[in-house]
Amino acid sequence: MGPASTDRCPQARPAVRADGYLRDVPTEPTEQQQPAAHGPVEVRRSDRRRRTVSAYREGDRTIVLIPARMSKTEERRWVTAMLDRLAAKEAKRSVPGGDTELTERAGRLSERYFEGRARPSSVRWVTNQNTRWGSCTPAEGTIRLSHRLRGMPEYVVDYVLCHELAHLLVPGHGPDFWRLLQAYPRTERARGYLEGVAATARMPDVPPDVTDDEEV
Repeated sequence: MGPASTDRCPQARPAVRADGYLRDVPTEPTEQQQPAAHGPVEVRRSDRRRRTVSAYREGDRTIVLIPARMSKTEERRWVTAMLDRLAAKEAKRSVPGGDTELTERAGRLSERYFEGRARPSSVRWVTNQNTRWGSCTPAEGTIRLSHRLRGMPEYVVDYVLCHELAHLLVPGHGPDFWRLLQAYPRTERARGYLEGVAATARMPDVPPDVTDDEEV
């Protein structure tokens, strides 16, 4: 689950850039606390910057460039949006962790914790899930994981996979579902990690009710 990114700025539509090219001389750099998967974030304000918001990686740090007049609320919103966009770009460029590897990983987890009974038809990364960590459609046997999970600890990704695999066997989040998910020994630890990330990013912790999709 994660905050829905937005493409609209109250003043104007910014020209989003993530190529590392810096046109303005930044002023008043500030630090923001972000989820561990993103690393440190430095926000640089510039009086010369009027209608653009851009971001780029600098080592393990992310630099976000914004207009000086932007409010703190707008700053938080745009920092989150730009982190999402950088992560999406990097996920598309990343070869390891592709759908084949993810499907094999889900198969191993099913064998280990669900006696091989949870058999998804496909498991893949997606970049359009900003309000959930993962989802599945039991009728079709498909599982989708948010690109935001990339870079998080393996036990957290395994938990989300197990969560969705369990939904292939038990729909909804009733007692039978949680008893089944107890087979994964790091469930509580992973839930605590994701809740911490959600709180930091101001993400909704409980997804809305759905009809055919089961999500986490």
